[in-house]
Amino acid sequence: MDAPIIISLQFDEETSAFFEAQREKHYPTAINNVPAHLTLFHNLPGAHFDEVLQIIGRTSAIQYGFPISVTEVMRLGRGVAYRVSGPPLLPLRAKLVKSFGSWLTGQDRQGFRPHVTIQNKVSIQEAMALHAHLSKEFSPRSGWATGLQIWRYQGPRGRSGHWQPAGAFGFRKIAERAKS
Repeated sequence: MDAPIIISLQFDEETSAFFEAQREKHYPTAINNVPAHLTLFHNLPGAHFDEVLQIIGRTSAIQYGFPISVTEVMRLGRGVAYRVSGPPLLPLRAKLVKSFGSWLTGQDRQGFRPHVTIQNKVSIQEAMALHAHLSKEFSPRSGWATGLQIWRYQGPRGRSGHWQPAGAFGFRKIAERAKS
């Protein structure tokens, strides 16, 4: 059976470094098997890998990079995340939802709350404490969405899965927009 496919949003280096530093600091080390990420799709069928690559490639080729904002610290039950927004983000995902159609699982069909998880699978008390701490010192920040990343889910390691990078497609550069 082919490994499931995960699609995430790619960020500029500075934004990625911020999220990764937060994740390394707060995510339980024993189960921190993947880099910080914003998941767009959790479980596309591995049997359609080539078609997924084509869709992501076509979509990325016409999508300009766009600014994103980290707007707040949010609770995730037994974890904490940073909420992310950017005007093109929801329409981009909606376009991909149409492209993937019947391949979507229930999880990927339900409401989309863009976020980057920096802590998960801890006690509710530990998550509440980190949320309170980070909320006190939080100030919004901005960055850039620069592309889409493709991963293959490689199964559990500890209590969390391992993802293998399977491709990345950069968005068109903003400088290209000025020439158009």
